[in-house]
Amino acid sequence: MTEVITTIQEMQHLTSRFRLEGKSIGFVPTMGALHEGHLTMIRQSIEYNDITVISVFVNPLQFGPNEDFDAYPRQIETDVEAARMIGVDYVFYPTVEEMYPHTLDITLKVGRLASVLEGAKRPGHFDGVVTVVNKLFNIVQPHVAYFGKKDAQQLAIVQKMVETFNHPVVIQGVDIVRESDGLARSSRNVYLTEEERQQAPHLYQSLQLAKAMYDHGERQSAAIIEKVTAYLKAHTCGKIEEVAVYSYPELVQQNTISGQIFISLAVKFSKARLIDNIIIGDEVK
Repeated sequence: MTEVITTIQEMQHLTSRFRLEGKSIGFVPTMGALHEGHLTMIRQSIEYNDITVISVFVNPLQFGPNEDFDAYPRQIETDVEAARMIGVDYVFYPTVEEMYPHTLDITLKVGRLASVLEGAKRPGHFDGVVTVVNKLFNIVQPHVAYFGKKDAQQLAIVQKMVETFNHPVVIQGVDIVRESDGLARSSRNVYLTEEERQQAPHLYQSLQLAKAMYDHGERQSAAIIEKVTAYLKAHTCGKIEEVAVYSYPELVQQNTISGQIFISLAVKFSKARLIDNIIIGDEVK
């Protein structure tokens, strides 16, 4: 039976008890509007841990002044039912006042890893992410936490945060879950018009084109970026905001490709900004 917990004190009490009992705790932090991408991570946690906790919290700290905090989809009843159907033990559902009862006088700041890609487009976003993830780790006290590779920069930053602050948490990256036509599952896909939804799978197709170029020996980032950009211009009406090639997880821009890289792109449609990526290279198994 899935139980909804709304206070920090009760959540900490429960997970402290489970740890004393020797039970493993898996954790999936979310902002709700659960889709198959979330559910895939949750199923992994359920399979490999004694207790699974998910959080549903739309974190205001990671939204900029012109972003969609107020409009972000909220559907807690539907989310709890989805969690219950697959066997989640606890849904941690705090209010903003519960998580941030006072002005934050002490905050975390991400350095170089947040100065590129999404971090460059959204100043302060990843500072808000690491602040809330630190709080959630201290509240839930998980042994393993699951994050999607769709937000590859976020995954790299969270892994570095855990390493830097010695959190006793294993970070498990989970592969991108896609629709049958290749579109990465995202809570923001609901903002797409019918025409945009037809075009959106071309983001993934452009990444497959990049992979094919790599597989055929192309190692110059500029050539891959040019081809991907041209493909997106020809097949979508969205504004291409980013096509970039970076080392992963170091997030250093690559001119000549070597080692493991990820190719990241962002396309702004009328009401939805979609991101996607593919991780390729010598070290990818």
